[in-house]
Amino acid sequence: MRTAPRTAAGPALAAQTGAAAVVLLLLLVIVRLPWVGDLGMHAATVERLRHDLVDPGNPLVDADTPSPYYSPWMLLLGALARLSGWSVFVVLRLGALAGLGLLVTGVVRYVRTLSTHRAAPALALLCLLFLWGTSLFAWSGFLGLNSLALTVSYPSVFALGLAFHFWAWLTRALRAAASGWGTWLGLGVLWAVILLVHQFSGVVASLGALAVVLAARPGRLVWVRLGGGLGLGLVVLLLWPYYDFFALFGAGADLEAVHRPLYRDLPGRYWLVLPGVVALVLRWRRDRRDPLALFFLLGAAVVAAGALSGHYSWGRALPAALIPAQLAAALETVRAGASRAVRAGWACVLAGALAVGAWTQVGTVGYVVPRGDLPEPVAARYRPPWRGYHWITPWVRYGDVVMARTFPARQIPAYGAYTVAPGYPDFFLPDERRRQAAVRRYFTAGTPAGERRRILREYGVRWVVDAGRGLQGTPGLRAVARGPDGQVLYAVVR
Repeated sequence: MRTAPRTAAGPALAAQTGAAAVVLLLLLVIVRLPWVGDLGMHAATVERLRHDLVDPGNPLVDADTPSPYYSPWMLLLGALARLSGWSVFVVLRLGALAGLGLLVTGVVRYVRTLSTHRAAPALALLCLLFLWGTSLFAWSGFLGLNSLALTVSYPSVFALGLAFHFWAWLTRALRAAASGWGTWLGLGVLWAVILLVHQFSGVVASLGALAVVLAARPGRLVWVRLGGGLGLGLVVLLLWPYYDFFALFGAGADLEAVHRPLYRDLPGRYWLVLPGVVALVLRWRRDRRDPLALFFLLGAAVVAAGALSGHYSWGRALPAALIPAQLAAALETVRAGASRAVRAGWACVLAGALAVGAWTQVGTVGYVVPRGDLPEPVAARYRPPWRGYHWITPWVRYGDVVMARTFPARQIPAYGAYTVAPGYPDFFLPDERRRQAAVRRYFTAGTPAGERRRILREYGVRWVVDAGRGLQGTPGLRAVARGPDGQVLYAVVR
């Protein structure tokens, strides 16, 4: 175990104060719950489970298909929504609160297996949030402050929180020679739950666990119990009733196309983590089985293999390279045995990197403070979230089918309606391409009115959402409401 003297109360207090301020900001963001990305998908998932916990069907379109979004965590939130009667967005806020709490406590527990320095957990949390780059970047499963603010209610945050607890529990189990079968079987179940909650974060958790095991050099008895836990975890994955976990390995080219942007602008997005890479090299020179160094190597290998093979979805393993580097940067700053001058040098480098990272992501404050009240340099870095589609709810009811293009189709199901084609790739939907073609054909200028009516009848469409004047005067449509950006809700007249 890496240890450090319990001194330097001033720096520790500064790190803890900074971390507390950031956590407070995220708590206030949860109250606002800014809408961007996949929020509509997760809201729709809870909405379907609220209405049917056993057979919810596809979360986005009116089809009886399984979905990988029906995870143990979403099942719990759906049951809460059903029993309480609370709105989906209230339940998502409670889920965000639980996910953030799990993440923060998980970081604290795992870092304490690596260092006993008072400042280490808080400093590690700051590094996880700010050691990224100067190109703003947000994606679920990536823990930059701006990204976390936009995804805090997503299952990925809950899964990563579980992952940090998983690594801490596994580390302690490997150090305790007396750990019995119950511990290892519990670890196996937890590993499976993480994979079911968010598959990509589950890969990160698995790589981190492998690094912990390789660093520990376990004996034969531990390997046997570890194998038992792994076997039980595989059984849980096999028996999960809401979707076939192992079928996800056959996901097609659509998944790769969606994730190709993960490999763009790598220096701009991640250069502030370079001090952590240097810290990992130093840790590896001191100990060739350092768990963070091994974790980084495993993550970097998977990401590089994805780039070379064209499996761009493997880029979702980037946190497996970033997390150990970010933690190493924090831990090197408080490392026991280093001279005061070395620690001071590391502290200056890290403080500079954190300051640059914080300024890059300072626009996150705009999710809490009205833009007009922000200083102009801060307001310039604020990116407004998406507008919702609550304006259609006085007319559109649960289960109604709405014809909409891709962008609104990512939000409309959050309010209980279905869309003709899903707003996101759906591996389990067999007629996904046909549905997408039908939507494109419907909105194509010059499509005959008769063909448009046929498409609406085929999919049981009751409403159409479109922006501009493209559908104005179309036979069989009646405008009933107008929303932001020139959008119009049309009722289908039978």
